[in-house]
Amino acid sequence: MLNFPEQWLKNISLGEHIANELRLRILENSIKPGEVLSENQIARQYGTSRSPVRDALKALSNDGLIHLERMGAVVLGLSLKDLQELYDVREMIEYFAQQRVSGKDMNAMLVLLCRNIERMELAARYDDHSDFAYYDLTFHETIICHSSHQRILNLWNSMRPLIMAVILVTTEDVFSHGKEHVEWVIDKHRKVVQAMLTDNREIIEKSVSQYFDDSKRTLNKSFPSSTENGNN
Repeated sequence: MLNFPEQWLKNISLGEHIANELRLRILENSIKPGEVLSENQIARQYGTSRSPVRDALKALSNDGLIHLERMGAVVLGLSLKDLQELYDVREMIEYFAQQRVSGKDMNAMLVLLCRNIERMELAARYDDHSDFAYYDLTFHETIICHSSHQRILNLWNSMRPLIMAVILVTTEDVFSHGKEHVEWVIDKHRKVVQAMLTDNREIIEKSVSQYFDDSKRTLNKSFPSSTENGNN
């Protein structure tokens, strides 16, 4: 069973915590499309009132994972098309952010990016899937934050919880293919840094396109059952 890294669960509300757990269970298909989520049952499970549960279900509805009903919800899941579209938007955000920061003083950002790559390497060495996923997401988020564009950051933040859960699932697939594949994924991040350092828009665009072509192929392998789920 997958679990969120502790770093992702700090300073969040109970409703967000419940949403994170349910989101991940839906994506890994342990909660299946068509199942009914009961407010009362979830509240009992977490030892809370229905208010945080309502907040959690609202967040999952905004993700498109459930359809809200009185006192609960029906699980929709996500189709592979939904997941591909999520990554299409990621690709547009990250291309914008990378070309925006390129050519500026990137020293502070580069320190953080290299630190995240080192921590991915350490997580890989200890077979720590959760930490690997955490530092993978943090790498990309660092670039987006340094683009200093509030509306882009707002868009990213609206998608972030769902992206977090997707990366956790895809990380399981990455590790299942062995150490060489894990190192290949880490090297993809090094190449992102190298492309930004060129300050060449065409090279950055090619780098981002290649990165997300690879990522979308991983989606296909990580969510094979999603082709029959969700809002087709």
